[in-house]
Amino acid sequence: MESARPIEPQAAQALQQPQTGEGRRRAASLLARATRLELEKAWALLPKQPAVKPVRGPETGLVMVRGRIGGGGTPFNLGEATVTRATIMLDSGTAGHAHALGTDREKARLAAIFDALSQEADSHAFVERELLGPVAARIATEDKVKAEEAAATRVDFFTMVRGDN
Repeated sequence: MESARPIEPQAAQALQQPQTGEGRRRAASLLARATRLELEKAWALLPKQPAVKPVRGPETGLVMVRGRIGGGGTPFNLGEATVTRATIMLDSGTAGHAHALGTDREKARLAAIFDALSQEADSHAFVERELLGPVAARIATEDKVKAEEAAATRVDFFTMVRGDN
């Protein structure tokens, strides 16, 4: 059994209030990076699954990915990426939107549902606790592992001074 971890003040505040502004951007980012399995697990854990009406999609299309050399150079078209988007409406009138890389329509639909639920006061804490928190923890762990793997291959170059010019 896992021991309880203290909740950071920012996360504690997020648990108490529905998503707006920066919190909504955070939720959209985490929902886009959530796996279908994580979304399905949270959906199954919902105490009461809401009635959902599709507004748009899910539909799949292409977006142009732009890049910059060094992060600050002139933008250029890197290529196209497949994206699936969905918009839903809960019976309460709350709209949810989601975009996800790839062609998984069910993932986009579920992400849109959880986007709408994260905006409602009675389900916000559930979405944060059962979905967004675990997704954020998984991403942080993956980022840490990648950073450690990259650090292990780091090479420090230095110049030795020779006695003769």
